[in-house]
Amino acid sequence: MMVYKLYGYPQSGNCYKVQLLLHQLAIPFEWVSVDLLTGEQHTPEYLAKNPAGKLPLLEIQPGQTLPESNAILYYLSQGTNFLPTDLYQQAQVLQWMFFEQYSHTPNVAIARYIVRFLGNPPDHQASLAMKQTAGYAALDVMEQHLQTRTFFVGEHYTIADISLYAYTHVADEGDFDLSNYPAINGWLNRVKSQPNYVAISH
Repeated sequence: MMVYKLYGYPQSGNCYKVQLLLHQLAIPFEWVSVDLLTGEQHTPEYLAKNPAGKLPLLEIQPGQTLPESNAILYYLSQGTNFLPTDLYQQAQVLQWMFFEQYSHTPNVAIARYIVRFLGNPPDHQASLAMKQTAGYAALDVMEQHLQTRTFFVGEHYTIADISLYAYTHVADEGDFDLSNYPAINGWLNRVKSQPNYVAISH
């Protein structure tokens, strides 16, 4: 039986997304740890698999790999309840996944990196402030959308939720205060209550 290999860094939200979906689909996989902090993603061995030098990477079978977390989510969710069959709702799922990668993660995740992994150094304060401002703007969009919805698309838990959940639920590690986001907090709890949920590594 073919078993996927997932190359990733345990504390990365982008890598966690894929882990979460694989667990929730009950798909067996082999985890291959790649240390982002020491630059293992830039070794010749890894670059031969993913020339972009980024994580995660899903090895479907020898010689067949797929990078980019949201592309992997889309691939794995085909034919499952995590991706709607309605074409408009499919497009809405992609809409939110594009939003996550363009407006959300570049700000929330980078703020988390500065605070948690760099130790919030003084020479990064201006950058942190900019990322937090833009991150709060993305959270405001999410809060408004969720005020009248259970999940992001079609009132069903989809890969759009997984994509946005990954860094939102650890936003406090980037010094984001979510206490004024009741709709987001309710949604976070609903995601945590889904079958086969697993937590991110700490």
